[in-house]
Amino acid sequence: MQEVKREVLVSKASELLKNGTVDRVLGWKAGEFDYDITPAVFHTSEELEQDFVWNDFCGANFSKYLVSETGKSENKILVFLKPCDTYSFNQLLTEHRFDREKVYAVGVGCNGMLDVAKLRSGAEGILRVHTEDPDKVAVETLYDGTVTLDRAELLPDRCVNCKSRKHVAYDELLGSDGEVLDCHRFDEVEQIERMTPDERYAFWQGELSRCIRCNACRDVCPACTCEKCVFDNPQSGVENKAPATSFEEQMFHIIRAFHVAGRCTDCGECSRVCPQHIPLHLLNRKFIKDIDNFYGDYQAGAEVGSRAPIVNYRTDDLEPGEAVERGGEHA
Repeated sequence: MQEVKREVLVSKASELLKNGTVDRVLGWKAGEFDYDITPAVFHTSEELEQDFVWNDFCGANFSKYLVSETGKSENKILVFLKPCDTYSFNQLLTEHRFDREKVYAVGVGCNGMLDVAKLRSGAEGILRVHTEDPDKVAVETLYDGTVTLDRAELLPDRCVNCKSRKHVAYDELLGSDGEVLDCHRFDEVEQIERMTPDERYAFWQGELSRCIRCNACRDVCPACTCEKCVFDNPQSGVENKAPATSFEEQMFHIIRAFHVAGRCTDCGECSRVCPQHIPLHLLNRKFIKDIDNFYGDYQAGAEVGSRAPIVNYRTDDLEPGEAVERGGEHA
């Protein structure tokens, strides 16, 4: 159950449309099922009243959508941002990927979203989902009547280990603002680090072998905004195809992880959209953890204009092989 009600968001969006502050709204729209929520652009109050959705399944991070949406009109677009989204928002501004003057950002307090995969594993044949109770989720099913599940058990990893309830960017805030949290998001990374090299290789081989190269992780990632991706190059030999060898499946994800190193805000979108449920966020968290250990604590997107440690030359920069000597391990 979210702190801010849908009606509040619809009222705010309608107000900004009517007074001319914005000419369109980037929000959420229902799909075929209660848990099937998709990003959508609304142009009128009538569209908002009819189709706008705000609930525990509005997990999509809208920041990346602004890269293309801000170029479609000279007027402002309204975007709703959860706390974690605002870090991606700032990081994209740092990289000059959209025009801040064309965006009216409204921060929305968030109590955590629900993981659709966990919901479906706890209830089969879902017909309706009721999230009004702050602690329980009531699921009407085709086979077992109404099933009641604990909300805490349905949270995705990124919400269980939320790094911050604080909005770091907005023009207006709806609901309360929180604080940066002392979470345990690196615990699972440390478990993998404690494995032997052979165990780590087997772990990642087992996870990455399920990849079907749908590119969902790349397409949703706020840090992947290149107009032409190297993996779309027809001369590369790997353009839009499922992996044929273990080398191909490893190369795609490891190269992508290196590409976003120092820029990843740990929003968890890659794991959220993966149809094979590969914990891709753990690769990125390993990079974040190592950057913190070797260069000092750094959070991408915490403020506009901040430079990641790895883009600055230092005389004491790590050399090949030094990471292990300084206490680091390979993921």
